[in-house]
Amino acid sequence: MTSALNTTQHEYLRTLRRELHQTPEVSGEEAQTAARMADELERTGADRIWRGLGGHGVAAEFLGHEPGPTVMIRCELDALPIQEVSDAPYRSQVAGKGHLCGHDGHMVMVLGVALALRKRPTKGRVILLFQPAEETGVGAAAVIADPRWGEIRPDFAFAYHNVPGRPLGEIGLCSGVSNCASRGMKISLLGKTSHAAAPEDGVSPALTMAELMQLLPALGPGGAMGEGFALATLTHANLGEASFGIAPGAGEIRMTLRSQTDTRMDQLVSEAEAQLALSLEKMRSQNGEINARVSWHDIFLATVNDPIALKTVHAAATQLGLSRYSMAAPMRWSEDFGRFGLDGAKSAMVFIGSGKDQPQLHNPNFDFPDALTPIGVTLLCHILQHLLGRTHG
Repeated sequence: MTSALNTTQHEYLRTLRRELHQTPEVSGEEAQTAARMADELERTGADRIWRGLGGHGVAAEFLGHEPGPTVMIRCELDALPIQEVSDAPYRSQVAGKGHLCGHDGHMVMVLGVALALRKRPTKGRVILLFQPAEETGVGAAAVIADPRWGEIRPDFAFAYHNVPGRPLGEIGLCSGVSNCASRGMKISLLGKTSHAAAPEDGVSPALTMAELMQLLPALGPGGAMGEGFALATLTHANLGEASFGIAPGAGEIRMTLRSQTDTRMDQLVSEAEAQLALSLEKMRSQNGEINARVSWHDIFLATVNDPIALKTVHAAATQLGLSRYSMAAPMRWSEDFGRFGLDGAKSAMVFIGSGKDQPQLHNPNFDFPDALTPIGVTLLCHILQHLLGRTHG
């Protein structure tokens, strides 16, 4: 495979990726990362740059020589609120935050495409989107809701994610749903504290919490993927104060609900809310009045690949001689990229292996492999060539 960039350009991207790795910013706080990306895009000669899209988003436009479709390639700006554990000289310099999902690598891949686009495509235009707040599921929706989105809206949209455990550079393609839907359910319960010597004078949510922690996960037992797949995972529980003298009066449960389809997610949400209502009614009849509040967080819709967009990726990977595999089932983890498909773009999520021995995403010692950058840049450039024609000066 002949790289789309030269050795000097790849060394530049490697250095930049490691600088980004040292200065991670989590969802909603990506101001400095966004500013750096906008500055780098200006240096590539982009025809237009949008800043502050849907928060801290940045988009760059590269015009072809003739009219044609708009093709967008999207990457993510945000890091994770996880302490990095690494001996790398470029490890995170921000306590409790780290690029442990590979978004630093994704950014430099897209910037590599910008470098290649100094030679413009035959037709159409390319939009390179550096999206904020992917990890919390709000970024894509916020970008689409931005009043300037109409100036950008693509006909095709492509995104990609590195996948630990697969051979470096192997391309994974999934027909239909590529990433599951998910959302976080937070249940806040408030009764009344009492002295630990007289718990009967208070209203404790303990028994209700214990019941919910058993019954809610049973609504989504996981199992084989398919339209009926549902997984409910208990992620956090907190009861009362860290004290021996106070009978608890408040508690909190957090669950993550996950499904292969948005329809199944709607059902799962209804089932979870119904179970909560039954458990609360049981408590009220036995132990007294309690206030409960449910809030929903990190809402991700299912990401669904368009067959035409997927065919384009397959053709580009075939031309490059990259190893490919057809995925039998979608990824369980979620992506907010699916919202661009719902907005009308023919879209595809591409998975690129980042090494069989690579630590898992969100592990404290994860580090994006720099050897993947030239593979990703070249694949993305060939996708553009298939839709917009070969680049030329």
